[in-house]
Amino acid sequence: MAHPTKYIFVTGGVVSSLGKGLAAASLGTLLEHRGLDVLIQKFDPYLNVDPGTMSPYQHGEVYVLADGAETDLDLGHYERFTNCECSSLNNITSGQVFENVIKNERAGKYLGKTVQFIPHCTDIIKDRIREVTLKSDADVIITEIGGTTGDIEGHLFLEALRQFSLEVGRDNVCFIHVTLLPYIAAAGEIKTKPTQQSVAKLREIGIVPDIIVCRTEHDLDEDNRAKIAMFCNVEAKNVVAFRDVNHTIYECPLDLRRDKLDRLVSDRLGLESETPDLEKWRIFVDRVINPTHEVTIAVVGKYIELQDAYKSIYESLVHAGAAHDTRVNVVRVDAEEIEEEGPATQLKDVDGILIPGGFGDRGTEGKIRAAQFARENGVPYFGICLGMQIATIEFARNVCELEGATSTEFDKNTPHPVISLQEEQEGVVTMGASMRLGSSDSIVYKDTKAYELYQDELITERHRHRYEFNPAYREQIEKAGLKISSVSADQGLVEIVEVPKHPFYIGAQFHPEFQSKPNKPHPLFAGFVAAALQKNK
Repeated sequence: MAHPTKYIFVTGGVVSSLGKGLAAASLGTLLEHRGLDVLIQKFDPYLNVDPGTMSPYQHGEVYVLADGAETDLDLGHYERFTNCECSSLNNITSGQVFENVIKNERAGKYLGKTVQFIPHCTDIIKDRIREVTLKSDADVIITEIGGTTGDIEGHLFLEALRQFSLEVGRDNVCFIHVTLLPYIAAAGEIKTKPTQQSVAKLREIGIVPDIIVCRTEHDLDEDNRAKIAMFCNVEAKNVVAFRDVNHTIYECPLDLRRDKLDRLVSDRLGLESETPDLEKWRIFVDRVINPTHEVTIAVVGKYIELQDAYKSIYESLVHAGAAHDTRVNVVRVDAEEIEEEGPATQLKDVDGILIPGGFGDRGTEGKIRAAQFARENGVPYFGICLGMQIATIEFARNVCELEGATSTEFDKNTPHPVISLQEEQEGVVTMGASMRLGSSDSIVYKDTKAYELYQDELITERHRHRYEFNPAYREQIEKAGLKISSVSADQGLVEIVEVPKHPFYIGAQFHPEFQSKPNKPHPLFAGFVAAALQKNK
């Protein structure tokens, strides 16, 4: 007889940005290595329907799923740390909850009843967990709740979880609460009081945590472990230290394994599973921390001061670097500085130049000059989404001599719109989820660098953009030497461009960074790092 699905709910207390997402993803890694099928989802209490229209300054990057859902960057951690492929079902926001309730009310689905937070909003949240359960074969579903316990916006989600645990049976649910143990330097000690108060807040709502994961800069001594256990009503062994890692986030599963978090969860839920074999993971981590080689890659963008704006790109470079036993040192270059100072000052000493995706025209001319510098000086170049369009514009201007060539995104009256809107995008005025989103198939032509890297004629990649390579210019640009090496399988839209006889000059219209994993780097990133390494020798 099949076991019922087990549920793990990860909540956070004391402060935000504690690393709940990494705790959930790391636990997923450990449970997978115990032979269990894991699925992870994220509940976000903010009122946006999704993060698609949010500024990267506010929320970091928008992570795109295979089905086109625009989600929180934590889902990137989930997919990188585990084998699960997430869908729109794996992310729900308060905005979606309220939108659904209002739609149902307008459609008369509540049969004239007074519509209330409980049960109508909480039912929508519980239904999402049930829907994910029905559509997956997972042994364990881990759900991370965004925000901090005690915040008004998160209360609905916690109430829904309280009800849900009652409905599926407490033996099938494990509550993990992640808190902060601040170190007070003046007193020379760790303080447990914020953790005690956060757990008290959770218990007021009716949720009693089974395991407390304590974020800490220092090791957790037995006195503090015992103190937290007593005041928070858990066994001492269920108080787990989650220490600051020194080098890379991929150390997190190894750190949580020290206090046997995966075994505690398995015991709590009655899951029969093997002791995890983490040898391959350890080898990967060791390659990240102690590599033999190193290269320097310039990432040229406009959100450059914000670490999380290009999170998946940085992680993909780490994966590709580890595969080549190489440390990738990233130099963040503000495109506007290149406009002011010229490319040589910023880029003369780098081994590769990467231009990521983005929207709007700020810094565009700086990016075009960076692409020109890479093409003319034999510096490996990798353009992603907007970076591919930049490469096309630069080539059209400087090789095809199409003066004023640009994208209609930047200049609607350009004489040479080498990048333009697809016809179906012409009338779109709403911002959210209205562009080309999600996975689609592309054909890769043989005798190209792209084919050499993929070793496949059919690839599937994720998109997030509105503007495309204008087919009216295809023949002229190709004749001048920019090779089109991949087109979409359905409409023949240009997907990859490359410059032959260059060490590495590739622009991809899609976002390869969304499919890179620790021990399985994306072929384009792996090729890019290999070319940078060659230049460095």
